[in-house]
Amino acid sequence: MGVRKREMADRIKEEKKQIAFAKLNNCPTSPRKMRLVADLVRGEKVEKALHILRFSPKEASRRLEKLLLSAIANWQAKNEDASIEDADLFVKEIRVDGGSMLKRLRPAPQGRAHRIRKRSNHVTIVVAAKNNTQS
Repeated sequence: MGVRKREMADRIKEEKKQIAFAKLNNCPTSPRKMRLVADLVRGEKVEKALHILRFSPKEASRRLEKLLLSAIANWQAKNEDASIEDADLFVKEIRVDGGSMLKRLRPAPQGRAHRIRKRSNHVTIVVAAKNNTQS
């Protein structure tokens, strides 16, 4: 029983070495706008995703590009002996969650006030290496 647990732990450790992630918390962009850009790069290879983000006119693409570069650097720190080109990295998962909301009041006609909600979001990006290309 102990040998099987050790083998399982080694296998999990190797799988964890193949993935890396980066997080961006409290980004002052609405989650809806960020998801439009995140959907463009989900599942794409890292090089293609960087090109898509570089040439996208949306403001959220600049933040996601920087976050993707951070995730790549994190993967490289975990796998110092491997090269990025041989690893064939791709965007395994990208998740955009709602963050905290700043609530403000804006004057409205006839003495009323409308509530303004300034939204923010949390982005998590996971990059992984494709194992099946080593044949």
